[in-house]
Amino acid sequence: MNKKISTLLLALSVSLPAMLPVSSASASELKLGYVNTQRIFRDAPAAVKAAKKIEQEFSKRDQDLQRLAKQLQSMQEGLEKNAVTMADSERRGKEKELNELSREFQRKQREFREDLNLRQNEENAAIIEKANKAIKQIAESEKFDLILQDVVWVNPRLDVTDKVIKALSENKDAK
Repeated sequence: MNKKISTLLLALSVSLPAMLPVSSASASELKLGYVNTQRIFRDAPAAVKAAKKIEQEFSKRDQDLQRLAKQLQSMQEGLEKNAVTMADSERRGKEKELNELSREFQRKQREFREDLNLRQNEENAAIIEKANKAIKQIAESEKFDLILQDVVWVNPRLDVTDKVIKALSENKDAK
């Protein structure tokens, strides 16, 4: 997916001057900008707050999974250590118990990952929505013709990510 977007943006950047109905004199005045979405997810106050919120929401479940993993490992080691001295019926019972616990662990782990991904996607969508509003405001106030996100390479002088993060910080303080 990212490769397709990158290819599309590259094609757009190469063909953009030809598509715009401007003279060569005004084409040099085209004002472009770039926003690094990954930096917004990492550095914007809303993103930092969302990450802490998610960490708090999921910390108990993560600890429970870690305890279950240790219990599973302990059972496995105990079975391997004592399997030779156990009666067949006792060994089969312990193996069955281990398999059931292993399935429970895998199920809980899968549910944890799915729930975590869902929450992260929800928070990321909200951050992107706010960032897009900030980008639009910056573009309008500073008279940008085009602002791109997530390109393969960009000249650092076109990077307006700091302005977007600052705008998001100001919006956060206003609320």
